[in-house]
Amino acid sequence: MDPASQDINLNSPNKGLGVERSDNLSDVPVEGAVGTSANPAAPGLTDEEAEELHIELTKVEEEINTLRQVLSAKERHASELKRKLGLSPLNELRQNLTKSWQDVQTSNAYKKTQETLSQAGQKTSAALTTVGTAITKRLGDMRNSATFKSFEDKMGNLKYKVVGPKENGEGASSPTDTIPTQKNPPF
Repeated sequence: MDPASQDINLNSPNKGLGVERSDNLSDVPVEGAVGTSANPAAPGLTDEEAEELHIELTKVEEEINTLRQVLSAKERHASELKRKLGLSPLNELRQNLTKSWQDVQTSNAYKKTQETLSQAGQKTSAALTTVGTAITKRLGDMRNSATFKSFEDKMGNLKYKVVGPKENGEGASSPTDTIPTQKNPPF
């Protein structure tokens, strides 16, 4: 066996066998193969009936091809008319979307959903207003509490120690007051 005539496809059922084998599959008839010279009649049909059906099938296929050609010509004519009228695919899409949106807005489901969402928005707004009012009241109560007053006094004392007493917006003498300040500092 010549190595050049061996099948090198490792997945082949003829792996390692020579090509000169005479029992290849080209002589085996295939069931239901299309294009055989003698079309046997289908079970229950005579040869004449099968021949009539083949003729009718050929005619129907020709009609289908003719209708496809007519449809194609009509589509070209329609697109030409649309072009002359200034109707572009984008304009058609825009009109379709506008019409669809109007249809959606007039539907009962949309109206019910819109009403429900509106009510939910109103309830949410009322709840947030209530929460805001409660927080404002709580902060006011906290500011008037003894703990906050004590904290405020301590912060006032700290400010007095850092900045010093001020009258009419002018600071009293402090170490920083003796240094002249620039009107426009570099940073």
